[in-house]
Amino acid sequence: MHELPTLLAASAAAFTLALLSAVAGFGGGVLLLPVFTALFGLRVAVPMLTITQLSSNASRVWFNRRELHWPLIGWFAAGAVPLAVVGGLLLAHAPLSPLKRLLGVFLIGVVIWRRLNRRPRKPPDHSFVGVGAASGLGSALLGSVGPLTAPFFLAYGLTRAAYIGTEAASALTMHLSKIAAYGAGDLITHTVLIYGAALTPATLAGAWVGKKFVNRISERGFVLLVELGLITAGVLFLIGV
Repeated sequence: MHELPTLLAASAAAFTLALLSAVAGFGGGVLLLPVFTALFGLRVAVPMLTITQLSSNASRVWFNRRELHWPLIGWFAAGAVPLAVVGGLLLAHAPLSPLKRLLGVFLIGVVIWRRLNRRPRKPPDHSFVGVGAASGLGSALLGSVGPLTAPFFLAYGLTRAAYIGTEAASALTMHLSKIAAYGAGDLITHTVLIYGAALTPATLAGAWVGKKFVNRISERGFVLLVELGLITAGVLFLIGV
């Protein structure tokens, strides 16, 4: 019974941030990680967050399934899957703080770069192998680096449903690989499985509500929302949250 307040707090956070992910295409995992860390500790929070994100990403893929860009998903997975496995195996020993601060600088720099370059060059499809590799390694160590991929999908020209669904499908390949690595490293504990399953309804509900909301946002407002999310995530990484 004493675990009920913790579960309710985690469920409320999971719903709210799954809604944010459904609207902006990312951000829920980045902001949910400090909540889970405060409730459960970092070594439990990262694999638990990954299990929670499975349902969130899968629902976003389903809700936007008609707009998926499959070639990008394939290129992304080619880089993300092997590096996610490596990062998952390194999680127990990796120094996380320096990497988080480096990512914070990168994310804020990306927004500045986008503002200075109003018409960024469209990246070629094969460049998403590198995007996936960096994301797979960073996500396995930090739980979520969704904002890291956002500038590349946006520069490619994806918006709204195409962006949200394609980014979610790409992330799903990465999360499945991470879970396999966490299991091999004995990080998938009984607590992780119980809470991960218990939080699934909240993440599904948040994704569904977010899907209803995103269709009402203009394309310009959508990109602005994503950039604000990048800055927020960057600041959180810099201050070590």
